[in-house]
Amino acid sequence: MAVAQPTKSKAASKPSNNNANTKTKAQMHRRSRTGCYTCRLRRKKCDEGTPMCTACKHLGLVCEYKRPMWWSNNDARRQHKDEIKMIIKRKKLSEKASHTIQTSVSSPPGLSHSLPTSATFSDPLDRTRSASIDSHFSFNFNTSPHVADYGAYTPQIHPGHSDLMFSMSPYEVDVKTERQMFVNDVPTIRESTISTFSTYHTPPPPGTVLSSYPFEGEWTEQVYQERRESLAEETLNCNFFDFSHGPPTTSRQVDIELDEADQRLLDHFMQFVLPTIFPILETNQHGSFGSDLVLPALQSNKAYLHCCLMSAAQHYKATMNIQGEEIDNDIMRHRHATILALCEALNRDEEHQQILEATLGLIFFQCSAGRYDDSLPDIPWHQHFEAVKSLVTKLGLPQSMCQPNDHQTQTPFNMTLTAWIDILGATMKGCAPSFAHAYRDKHLSTTDSSLGLRELMGCDDHVMYLISEIACLEALKIDGMDDISLCQHVHALGDQIGLTEMGDTEPKMPYNANGTLSPKQLSKNITSAFRLAARIYLCSLVPGFSPSQASCIGLVEKLTHVLQHIPSGLGGFDRSLSWVYLIGGSVSGTNSSFRHFFSDRVAQLGEAANIGSFGGVVSLLHEVWQQVDNSQPSPNATGTTEAQYISWRDVMQMRGCDHLLI
Repeated sequence: MAVAQPTKSKAASKPSNNNANTKTKAQMHRRSRTGCYTCRLRRKKCDEGTPMCTACKHLGLVCEYKRPMWWSNNDARRQHKDEIKMIIKRKKLSEKASHTIQTSVSSPPGLSHSLPTSATFSDPLDRTRSASIDSHFSFNFNTSPHVADYGAYTPQIHPGHSDLMFSMSPYEVDVKTERQMFVNDVPTIRESTISTFSTYHTPPPPGTVLSSYPFEGEWTEQVYQERRESLAEETLNCNFFDFSHGPPTTSRQVDIELDEADQRLLDHFMQFVLPTIFPILETNQHGSFGSDLVLPALQSNKAYLHCCLMSAAQHYKATMNIQGEEIDNDIMRHRHATILALCEALNRDEEHQQILEATLGLIFFQCSAGRYDDSLPDIPWHQHFEAVKSLVTKLGLPQSMCQPNDHQTQTPFNMTLTAWIDILGATMKGCAPSFAHAYRDKHLSTTDSSLGLRELMGCDDHVMYLISEIACLEALKIDGMDDISLCQHVHALGDQIGLTEMGDTEPKMPYNANGTLSPKQLSKNITSAFRLAARIYLCSLVPGFSPSQASCIGLVEKLTHVLQHIPSGLGGFDRSLSWVYLIGGSVSGTNSSFRHFFSDRVAQLGEAANIGSFGGVVSLLHEVWQQVDNSQPSPNATGTTEAQYISWRDVMQMRGCDHLLI
């Protein structure tokens, strides 16, 4: 701020008046620090933090230091104040519900509401499980498994992550379990129970006194009101994806024969794992993944069922921090059963769609439920992906992807998920995506057809296609492309990225005026984050690249600013941005605001920050930063020193890691 100069006068030459002028300048400087306009509107004290003050950052508000348009209009100012009140109210209600659940002493009841039967109290040997593998089994498709016996595993449902359900649309599912006792191979007692899994937040009956009940009438009504308003915010095509199971079914009952231990694993999967797998898709399509893919697949696809049960066991082990043979045996038993079912289907050369969805589940569920540091033997994700490539080619999905919309009413979900894994997985391996030509044709196509990446993972299709092109360019660089050609391609791709920015505005918090989540604005913010990460990835290919260059520092700061406008915590979307955090964090310097911001986001996730791809990114970035901070600065071509660039991929290879961090 320019400070007014004292006028020339006789008094100005006196020493005492010089002191007075100095005091006046200090007073004027203090008066100029009036805080951000959001705090001024709320009449709250502002600590004037940059790029966001503490109050706005904590409440998820837009922090503005420049005079906004609404400030000069009384009606607009009043409306903006009402919007802020709604956002604060929504934040407090969410925190209240989360705190109530996390501090509750008692565990929630089991999902099975049937009474004990005679089968329940049968001989424990009747429930002993077998046909598993020992912990040293290597997954060779041509190797027969060893048989081992396993005791019953009876976990209690972990309530620590119940608030993950808040962002899902409510629905209810009945899972029918058949049980039968055999005596000398002769069937005797046969009974069935129905377990009801529900995400409806129903308040207690009138007169019920439950001091710790988190879903009060006002909160329940808000859940349904948010769903109605979110659906009305933009036109959503709930039948956008083809889940390969035919038209959506209205039946909510799934008949699956499971023993007690596996029933508990299935309950855990439905309640705690399923809501974390595709949070962006659930936001856009309102439950279509669970009702249109998972529930039918659990009943009809044996390999998929075992894959889900394996993921539930992994998630239970990670969230409860349990170590022991029982939980490891459950993981390995279902892992082997999945592989065995896939091998049988491959030998029959049939059910290609079912094989594909189960194989994709083996790859992607690990990104949501597994632990990056789990030492149990497993097949690397890219070996599974070799089977995926063969299957999608046999099914003709890449060809159908390039057809205009008038030839295809729905987008194959399996192809969209394959593209997501293919593109970002190629950046993990330093190679070109397997279907890069199809993405290129799709990007250059004059039709407006979409592959559905925006609906599935939040980022606009064209930005993802350009990330595919950057991965192709890196593969050419590794193969020995000359520097001049490399720089020309970098420049051309940079221009292409710039074209995707046309019409974009500054990021803002993805909430409507009434505090409901806006899927459209959320997608814009996520696309901006991926676009900036793509620019960083592209710049890292330039010969002589250094994270201490001003251009790179500027990109990281812009990325940090965009990420501040994406909801955080257990109900947020940080875990959907693992690749973005990896690319941006790997080039953030010691004094970068990104590191402090990332640490804050990790703290908000709590134990969930250690699970899946995000947990792998947290561990990897900490090691990259440690090596960067301990390295000696090296002189550059101009003679000045700069921080050494240490590739995150090199660190992964040194650690012997082989993870898919997306």
